[in-house]
This record gives sequence, structure tokens and C-alpha cells, in this order.
Amino acid sequence: MLDFRFDTTTGRTDVSYPLVAGHKGPVLDIAWCPFNDNVIASASEDGIVRAWQIPEGGLLRPLVDPVVELVGHQRRAGLVLWHPSANNVLLSAGADCKIFIWNVGTGEIFSQIDHPDLIFHCSWNWDGSRLVTTCKDRKIRIYNPRTGDLEMEAMGHEGAKPQRAIYLRNGRIFTTGFSRMSERQYALRNESSLKDPIILETLDTSNGVLYPFYDPDVNLLYLCAKGDSNIRYFEITDEAPYVHYISTFQSSEPQRGMGVMPKRGCDVHQCEIGRFYKLHSRGFCEVISFTVPRKSELFQDDLYPPTLADVPAISAEEWSDGKNAEPILFSLKDGYIPAKKQELKVTKKPNILDKMPAKNSNVSAGTADSSVNIVFICMFVVRDSGFKV
Repeated sequence: MLDFRFDTTTGRTDVSYPLVAGHKGPVLDIAWCPFNDNVIASASEDGIVRAWQIPEGGLLRPLVDPVVELVGHQRRAGLVLWHPSANNVLLSAGADCKIFIWNVGTGEIFSQIDHPDLIFHCSWNWDGSRLVTTCKDRKIRIYNPRTGDLEMEAMGHEGAKPQRAIYLRNGRIFTTGFSRMSERQYALRNESSLKDPIILETLDTSNGVLYPFYDPDVNLLYLCAKGDSNIRYFEITDEAPYVHYISTFQSSEPQRGMGVMPKRGCDVHQCEIGRFYKLHSRGFCEVISFTVPRKSELFQDDLYPPTLADVPAISAEEWSDGKNAEPILFSLKDGYIPAKKQELKVTKKPNILDKMPAKNSNVSAGTADSSVNIVFICMFVVRDSGFKV
């Protein structure tokens, strides 16, 4: 069993600190780009997904102009998720029961998935070739993200409250949900037999929806929920009982939200294997550091196997054409050196409507004038008929 120490520090940001403030409604989800630490995607109640370029060194004034606006959802957009290995590929899910796969570099939609009911959660598999979703109808579904085809579906947890599902590195699916008696549960499933969990365990009777955070490097899984004041953590193995409970981090203050630092941002000299950012209801953020005490000051290979690099394995166009690639890994032994980043630039394909046909010399000026007059006449007819133009 691993022995963890917890180092907690708190801080409060100045109320006048500049913000990213370009949405016209509450922001419901955000996701940092895995390949560019200055790029963030956000989803909002206004139904628009936006990508932002944060200046090097942070904001000096409020940021209101996104790099790109991804317009497609007819209702609020509640989830954004970057592809694990392809550059500029972003998933968004909305209350219109639609999932869009975007090419952020062009602002276009790669594919669309029409979901049968309200989407609770989505997760890419290790190489981004499949997608698992949970839904209000309590079913777990696996889709082909390129075509939108449904590959598998099965009933998940019996409770009506929201469920979560994430892909593990070995291809299995970990889910959290509720029993029919509103008990919180977690389960481990194989793709080939979604309806029959390998294991199904009951945790407690609390109301908060359990949110899983997965560390694929050392197969650790953290469970926390809004309103809870603890973080449970487990080790995932290929042998029974598969999900091994390790311990629980306890605190006196409930969490309103939780974020996690990528492994490349952890302090290897302090044997830090996880760093969480806990948002308190009072508005400040607490840093929770998970460390493994070691006497040796040498690099601990068992704690830090090769981890996710900040370099995409393939381009968005290659992924769209059917190519799959696992994420690129690198070693933290020599420290983390950020790859050279380029600013996110959107190259929109030319609009055929922008290419006006050349004027035909055989067309008389009178003919051209009459066509313009027809347009204006139509506009006034519509206006006079009581419709809004």
C-alpha cells in the first residue's frame, strides 16, 4: 500500500484580476489543450464553444475576443473535451442532445452524433478512436467519433441521477453512478460486455455525483464529488479485485469544484504524483499535493514512468482521414522542457459565396438595376407583411 502525505496551501486572487469574459452566459465547462498550455476551450449556457489564447505570462487585461467561436449547438453547451492524441480536435456536448467533433484549426465540424437523450458525460479512449457516453436514460453507449455510428450500448447504473464513464488505458471502462436506492456506486466494465460489470461496489449514500480523475501512468484513480470534503483514491490492476482501495484524503471544507495538474507539472524532486486544485464555496482555491515519501533523492522510476507529452501524435486532418495514434510519451527524468508552441490560428476554408462571378459584358446595366430593385421590393413586402427582417 502506498503511503501519501498531503501538503495544502491556500490563496485568494485579487478581485480586480483580469478575466476571460467573452461568453454571454454562465460558463459550464472548460478544458486546457493538452498540447498547448496557453490554449483553453470553454462551453457556455449561450450555446457557443470558444477557444482562447492566453498570453504568455498571463492576462494583463480582460480577454473578450476568442481565437475561434464554434457555433453549432441549439441549446446550452455543457461539456468540452480535447482529443488525447490529435491536434486541434475538440469534442463538445450540449443540452440539444448533440455531440460535435470540431476541427478548431478551421472552425469546422468533423462529425455529429445525435444522442437519444440528455448527455451526462463523455470520454475518449486511449488513442481517441472510440467514445463512451452516459445519458439520462441510464444507458452507456460507445460511438465511432468519426462517423457517429453507435457500436455498443447497455444499461448502466440503475439510479436516475447522473452517471460518469471514463476509458482506462487498458481499454476497460470505469463508471460511477447510483443504485436504485440512491447509493453511490462505481463499476468496472469490459467493452465487449458492458451490461455485465466485472465489479460493482457500493460506497455510501451521499448525494454528490462522483467524478473520476484517472492517472494512466501509475493506474491510480481518484474519486471526488461536489459537496464532499474528501478524495478517495484507488489503484487499478488487471487481476482481481481489479480496483484496490488505498486511502482517503479528508478535509474540513466541502469542495465546490476540482481540477488536476498534468503529470508534467508535478514536482518530481518531492515525489509528487498528483496535484489537485480544490475550489471552496467561499471563492478561494486550495492546492492539494499527493506525494510519496522516499528517502532517496534520486529519480524514482517506479513513480514516474513515461507520461503524456505536450506534442500531438497526428494532425486533425490525419485523424479525420482514419488514422489512429497513441499519445506521445516522454520521461520526466531530465525534467520537463516545454515544446515550442505556436499560437492557435484559425484557417477557415474559403466560402463559395464569397467568390462572386465575374460580370458578364453581355448583361445590360438595366438588367442589373432591375435585379437590385427586386431585392429591395422583396424586403419591403416582407416588412409590410408584419414579419421581422
